[in-house]
Amino acid sequence: MRTRSLLWGIAAAAAGFALLGTLLLAMIVVARGEPVRLWPRGAIAVVPLRGLIAEDAALIRQLRHYKRDRSIKGFVIYIDSPGGAVAPSQSLYHEFRKTREEDGYPVVAVIGSVGASGAYYVALGADSVFAMPGSLTGSVGALMELPNAERLLGKVGLSVQVVKSAEHKDAGSPFRKLEEGDRLILQGVVDEVYRQFLDVVAEERGLGDAALSEVADGRVLTGRRALELGLIDAEGNLADAIAAAGRMAGLGPDPAVVVREERRPRWWEWLTGKATAQALMTWLKEIQPDLVPWREGWRPGTPGLYYVLP
Repeated sequence: MRTRSLLWGIAAAAAGFALLGTLLLAMIVVARGEPVRLWPRGAIAVVPLRGLIAEDAALIRQLRHYKRDRSIKGFVIYIDSPGGAVAPSQSLYHEFRKTREEDGYPVVAVIGSVGASGAYYVALGADSVFAMPGSLTGSVGALMELPNAERLLGKVGLSVQVVKSAEHKDAGSPFRKLEEGDRLILQGVVDEVYRQFLDVVAEERGLGDAALSEVADGRVLTGRRALELGLIDAEGNLADAIAAAGRMAGLGPDPAVVVREERRPRWWEWLTGKATAQALMTWLKEIQPDLVPWREGWRPGTPGLYYVLP
């Protein structure tokens, strides 16, 4: 009887260890975010670009993660963004252009509700750009926002003393008005990055000066008008973009699709409650955006240089 009980105990312990090992293995796979390879012929990865563009690291990390998976044969960039900071927008454009030209992947961009300014800049890195007739795009331009708190500080009797190495070192400071010399310098910076934007539009869309003049004043365009002006390639939605990428990759118009919206929480983050807190913040942002700070501390009105809808 004791022997039988011992055997049953050993069997139960072995089953428990096997189950624990399976759970740990599953946690590791989830933590690493490895896609499950169920597509022997290959698949198209959809990479979402949503919201204000404040940084580029997360999306580039996701893109390079996909490139390590040999079952991924092409990419669709799903864009729903008004644009954002200049450098991250340029960086993402560069990364997608390199993906199509150097790595040899087909890349298709599709604009959802809005894909304007810096988000349109990113779309230019694709082989082709789709949008719906009522999508908002274009807004080719650059701006710099510089808040001025000088009068407000004067009302509360507060002043800021600045020690600087040269006349224009604090150009754009919120603690003093913008002098004419400062304005000329900063206007030169805006003009330079604006010219960079125009050069990319001209190169990627094959537009001459006359065609550029119709879209280069910062105006927002519908998808249909953008198609007429040569800023996009076709009217279509996400399904159309996936079909196009599938055909370009040799997978046909109905390829398998992989979507990894964002990094999965690590198992220890669930245990410590960090993932639960992040999920709560995401939910709060959905129901009341004003309650949740902008991601990465960036928000409209922060001093900086932007390709963004005002």
